[in-house]
Order: sequence, then C-alpha cells, then structure tokens
Amino acid sequence: MTKRILTWIKPTWEQLHLWNLFGAIRPFINFTHEEKEAEFFLFLANMHGLTQIHDPATLKTRSITILKLYKALGIDTEKVYIYNPADIPGHAQLNRVLSCITIMGTMERMHSYKDALAHGKTGEIGVGTFCYPILMAADILLYDADLVPVGKDQKQHVEYARDIAGKFNRTFGETFTLPEPFIPEEVATIIGLDGRKMSKSYNNYIGLLDDEKTLLKKVKQISTDMKTVEESKNPDECNVYNIGKFFLTPAEDEARRAKYLAGGYSYKEAKEYAFEKMRAYLKPVQEKYKATSDEEIINLLATNKAKVSAIAEKKIQDVYQKIWFSL
Repeated sequence: MTKRILTWIKPTWEQLHLWNLFGAIRPFINFTHEEKEAEFFLFLANMHGLTQIHDPATLKTRSITILKLYKALGIDTEKVYIYNPADIPGHAQLNRVLSCITIMGTMERMHSYKDALAHGKTGEIGVGTFCYPILMAADILLYDADLVPVGKDQKQHVEYARDIAGKFNRTFGETFTLPEPFIPEEVATIIGLDGRKMSKSYNNYIGLLDDEKTLLKKVKQISTDMKTVEESKNPDECNVYNIGKFFLTPAEDEARRAKYLAGGYSYKEAKEYAFEKMRAYLKPVQEKYKATSDEEIINLLATNKAKVSAIAEKKIQDVYQKIWFSL
C-alpha cells in the first residue's frame, strides 16, 4: 500500500508564524520532495476551528488566508491533496462511530481538559472542545495515514488516534492503520520573543505576514541577557540566535556561531543580522501570497473534494460493514 503522510491547518488565527513554518510546514514540504511515491493529505481543520470561532466571515477569511500562505511557502498543489473536511461526509460519519467506542476516562486525560480542571474551568469547555481529539482521530484514520508531521504540543492527538484505532481494530477487526507522529527534534519547540515557546497566546511570535516595520520592531524586542559586547556568548543560550538560525545555511550558521564564541559581537548586531535574514526570506513569500486570489483557493478545494471524497467513502463503507451500519 502506498505510504500516506497527513497533516492539517487550524484556521483560528489571522495568519501563521515562525513555529508554524519550521515546526509543521517545512517538514511537510520536505516530505513531498523526499518521498517520491507517497500520497500527501493536507486538510483545513475548520471543523475544529468552529470550537473557537463562531463568526462565519472570520472563519472563511482566516481559512483562505492560511491556505494562500501554504501555497506561497511552496506546497505543490499538484502533488498534495488540500481539502476541506466539512465538504466530506466521511469525517462526521467516522467521528460519530469513534465517539461511541471512546470512554470518558480517555477524554479526561486530554491536556486541555486537565489544565481546565486544575484551574476550576471545566464548566467553560464546550462539548466540541472536549471531543476535539475524537474528531482529529477521525480526520487521521479516515485516510489510513502512516505518518503525521506535528508539533510537540500536538503529539497527543496522534496518540489518541492510535489508541482509538487500536480499540476499533481489536473490537471489529483490522481496519485502521496506526499512525506515527513525526516531530523533528530541532524544531520541536521554536523560541518566542520572550524566551518561552512561540505562541499567539503569548503574543511573542513573528508572523509570516508581518510587514517590514512590524518585523523590525519584533526583532528588537527579542530578550537577551546582560553580557557585554566584549564577552564570549553561548549561541545556544541566546534567543536571537535560536530564532534566527532557521534562516541560515550551514556555512552561515557556522560563521555566526564563531562570532558569538569569539566575543566582540553585540546583541544589536545579532538582531540586525537576524532581521535581514528574515526579511529576505519573508518578502518573496508575501509577494506570492498577494499574487494568489481567493478564487484560486476556493477552486482548489472544490477540485480536491471529489478526489478525497472517493478515498473517504471507501473507508466509511468498510467501517459501516464491520459495525453493521450497512446491511
């Protein structure tokens, strides 16, 4: 069977940032170059986005924006199935089936639920949020994904999918592939401006659509220690280095590390260098983004709907026959 690699985009924010790029998008794009015979699935997680966004216009705008960014970053739309699960009944159908075999104890282990419990806020969690991992499991298992490139904080979603698939297979017979998460260690966590992990929740991110003025302002805000210009510095302990290193070639990275270690290299210089490398990378991405129309993205989703629906329908028929939904 052809190897399948699957990942997703959740359109709950107005744009993407550097962690999205290096933690999820670039590893996925690398796979499309390296795995010549694999099939690639990239879905728009707007069914998940509804847990946070209840304004239709906002959900639509953000969904299109993020897909345009993926295209601008180099996703090969001829090779990758980019689709909207809300257009494909199999996602909701499988979600229902998996909900019926998943116990409450499993769901109560979810990180977000445990965090809400610790803060006395479980009454504020929507049912859709509580059951979020089951829908994500359906999204993954419907296509028998072998490998799922995700960030470190999304690993639990793949683990839930494996556990739920295993229970279904033991109960009804071998049906689903058990997916494996793929988390490159070097991008498991991308540092934000304040030294914590980069996150929109912390407002410590650099956005892929930030204009030059905003980018410069954010780079200047990157926190540093109190070492003087003359002192030798450990690049691995420097937030400026850890954010900017992903934009460097191996030769550039080696030269920059040598400057840190030698001393006489100021954080002002380090920030100016990081800004120039980021600007050089982001400018053509932003130009490609602007050149992509909303209609192009909408047509792409429509084209892939039929292709992906056929794959999903085949799996749903298999599931329905095994549970006797289909007589």
